[in-house]
Amino acid sequence: MLIKVKNKDTLLFDDFIFRCVVGKKGVSKKKKEGDFCTPKGSFKLKTVYYRPDRVKKIQTKLNTKKINPNMGWCNDPLNEKYNSLIKINGKIRHEKLYRRDNKYDILLVIDYNLRKPIPFKGSAIFIHLTKNFKSTAGCIALNKKDFLILLKLVNKKTRIKIF
Repeated sequence: MLIKVKNKDTLLFDDFIFRCVVGKKGVSKKKKEGDFCTPKGSFKLKTVYYRPDRVKKIQTKLNTKKINPNMGWCNDPLNEKYNSLIKINGKIRHEKLYRRDNKYDILLVIDYNLRKPIPFKGSAIFIHLTKNFKSTAGCIALNKKDFLILLKLVNKKTRIKIF
């Protein structure tokens, strides 16, 4: 099972075609932290995180985890916890997962630079929500209805290929 992201605005899975958006500067094989590019390649899907106060239990075969107010994702290339889930403290630079906007009400971690992360190669590459289809900082974004459909269809063997 393969999710395909092509043309910067189309996500394909089986017979489904979803509108999506990628990084502001497109797709790149040479992804770097903060470059606004979505990494090109084929990747596994990891954990689905969700806000239980905004989204009911997610229907998916992937592992799920509830987002709480002290969760973040380390985006500090010089920190040993780079590109991983952290408990927020003032000392580690991070992306906050519990947000006022709805962008991270549901997010799916893409297995990019996760195991033995290489500093400055890029972090926090997710599939997350969008309402306006504006370019991202490097993630892939879908509207909520489509994202919930996609989560029902995928499983732990599904990969995502970004062209």
